[in-house]
Amino acid sequence: MDRRRIIWTLLALAASAVAISGVADHTADSYAQDALKRALVTFAAARTLNGVISVVQSTEVGVGVTVSVGQILDPINDLVEQFSSVMLVAASSLGLQNVLLTMTASRVVTVALVIASLFAIVVLWSPRLNKNKMAAAASRILLVMLFVRFIVPLLIIGTNLVTDTFLAPQQAEATAALEVTGRAIKEANVDVKTPPTVDQSIMDRLNSVIDESLASVNISDRLANLQENASKAAEHIVDLIVLFVLQTIILPLAFLWLLVQMLKGIAARWTQF
Repeated sequence: MDRRRIIWTLLALAASAVAISGVADHTADSYAQDALKRALVTFAAARTLNGVISVVQSTEVGVGVTVSVGQILDPINDLVEQFSSVMLVAASSLGLQNVLLTMTASRVVTVALVIASLFAIVVLWSPRLNKNKMAAAASRILLVMLFVRFIVPLLIIGTNLVTDTFLAPQQAEATAALEVTGRAIKEANVDVKTPPTVDQSIMDRLNSVIDESLASVNISDRLANLQENASKAAEHIVDLIVLFVLQTIILPLAFLWLLVQMLKGIAARWTQF
């Protein structure tokens, strides 16, 4: 009995101190801002790539034989558009976390936690109030306030610790790859050369044929590189989709489930006086 009183008292005092100091909120806010910035950078890279593809979608490159760049870019363009939608949802989720963090870190919620902590301490240590049902009710009220006050900071900190440790390097690498692909696509946007006119001299025509042959080889190489970069970009986009779904949906839900199970276990075992 006394052991549980001491544990609950220390928990109430520590929680009140952390809530008042705002140390958990500042840490969570820093993590949340960094995560949102990474998401926005990736979203911007995806939109830029989508814009570049749209510009060159109908561009035709060819010497002798016309090759449509759009035929190469159609699959990656569809994937980029879907990825942009995923990134918009991910950025919105991260923005929502910031809003919820502001709400749970408000003075009203902090004061409510402090009141619940003081109430629990008074009930637990007062001989007249310390009845089994009263003590259990006070401890459960404290648990509820702890959940409300710290659930969002804990979710953000836990999720971003996992993200920074395992996912962030891959996110940065994949985002850089999208930017490289965008530049490669811009380079492929080559104007079609004007065919030689009838009144050109034989030497001019010969020079024109040589130039066109060299250009044909250059364009073929560019198209091959473009197709290779587009394939690589598709792989990186799929990786980014998986990473951001993990960061913004699966990991927060997993941490939420774990915290709820922990609170249930504490309530079942430590609120019986």
